Amino acid sequence: MSKILKGTMILTGATFLSKFLGMIYVVPFEQMVGPKGMALYFYAYTPYNILLSLSTLGVPMAVSKFVSKYNSLEDYQTGRDMFKSGVQLMALTGIVTFLMLFFGAEAIASFSLSGEDSSTSVEDTAMVIRMVSFALLIIPSMSIIRGFFQGNESMAPTGVSQVIEQIVRIAFLLISVYIVIYVMDGGIPMAIGYSTFAAFIGGVASLIVLILYWKKRKPYLDRQLEQQEYTYDITKKDMFKELISYAGPFVLVGIATPLYQLIDQFTFNKAMAAAGLASISGEALSAIHVLSHKLVIIPVTLGIGLSLALLPAITKSFTGKHMKQLNHQINQALQIIALLIIPAVAGLSILAFEAFGSFYGVDDDLSYYGDLLRWYAPVGLLFALYTVTSAILQGINRQNFALISLGSGLLVKVLTNSWFIVLFGAKGSIISTGIAVLIAVSLNLWKIHQGIHFSYRHVFKRTLLIAILTMIMGAAVWVIKWLIGLAWDPMESRMAALFILMISAGFGGLLYLWMAYQTTLLERILGGRVRFLDKFLKR
Repeated sequence: MSKILKGTMILTGATFLSKFLGMIYVVPFEQMVGPKGMALYFYAYTPYNILLSLSTLGVPMAVSKFVSKYNSLEDYQTGRDMFKSGVQLMALTGIVTFLMLFFGAEAIASFSLSGEDSSTSVEDTAMVIRMVSFALLIIPSMSIIRGFFQGNESMAPTGVSQVIEQIVRIAFLLISVYIVIYVMDGGIPMAIGYSTFAAFIGGVASLIVLILYWKKRKPYLDRQLEQQEYTYDITKKDMFKELISYAGPFVLVGIATPLYQLIDQFTFNKAMAAAGLASISGEALSAIHVLSHKLVIIPVTLGIGLSLALLPAITKSFTGKHMKQLNHQINQALQIIALLIIPAVAGLSILAFEAFGSFYGVDDDLSYYGDLLRWYAPVGLLFALYTVTSAILQGINRQNFALISLGSGLLVKVLTNSWFIVLFGAKGSIISTGIAVLIAVSLNLWKIHQGIHFSYRHVFKRTLLIAILTMIMGAAVWVIKWLIGLAWDPMESRMAALFILMISAGFGGLLYLWMAYQTTLLERILGGRVRFLDKFLKR
């Protein structure tokens, strides 16, 4: 199995588990705080995510590329020097962004809420934003350690620390919210404040895990230094100059999704009011960007895991001018995305009402919220493609173009968002995002082709077969869903929604896996026979 696949499996598995936990906890969390509490949670987390990426300056992923490059040149000392300097830089930027978010909380809150909101709402939102800002003091420095390990093609520290961070964060969040609401009889704003402070607690837990990994791996890393015969002896000034040239595009790529969400945060309520839908604006916003996003992000985790595993390998091939290997790695990455994410988002769209009802309850608004999820699910494929294609651009040293593609997408989002919301209601925001990200992905794909003369012929052929298999799977899922629905209406019972979701999704997944195996699609994309399936299936 290739290092890309091994790294992808580790990071995707960890990221999937992390995101799955992040989806599951929303069920009791939403039950305790309600739609208004979820909207307040969204107002705090969007600016936090953006400042978190700005505080790291894209350095963790840039360090991953930097370390991978000099490791391939057998200069381990330069990577170690960059790691030490990077930790110091991240500590400084973390403090600066913490101060920005903490003292700018009231201004952000005022700008996010429409004029119809009371001053109390602004004060509550500002308080929640201040509570989440404390995480900026620790997470940037913690993320640089992950970047260093990834540059050494060691993915386990990142994966394990992600899962521990999420478990500790969710445990603190749920316990603190329960105590505030049901024991102390406190208000929803205070409960949401503690739920966002959980990001700081999770960051501390993750940092402890990474420090333990560092102590365990340090003897091996020290032996590499001792065996080193040559160093490029780069000055700190030149080292940071090269790092920043890598890091700049990573900043915007890392905050691509939060930037699209921020545009909605600042325009959604006003556009919904203009459309005469102000009464459901807050609930619709949280339904899209908190509740639906938690479900859609699950298939996107593959793109995130793949991009993290892909970057060091592609950088190494590009630096060593191994163009045949480079083309194979890019082909494999894009085909894996198509193989797994296309059927996942198709299935989620078909089962949107059942999925939303299973996780968030069946009520009078299910048909409306389920319809939003159905529209939002395909956008997950585009987000995953954007993440992976941006990582490829960075690996082939075309990272600056990521700024152009993202800027083009954001411009389209700004120009169309309010207009589409007035025309189509809340789903207009989803349509605007989908078109914007599609444009950004198309530009990235074009630049990859132009930069290394990459041919998409194999990707197109395999994607066509995947699309055919997905349509067959989708038809089967729809028939099963319809037949069970004749006897048990998922719109009236949460148990019915969950039962239909599990049976339909389970059958659809097994059918797709069987077809992919029988057509040899799996082994052609993964690069060999899938021995685990050989034991159960015969072709």
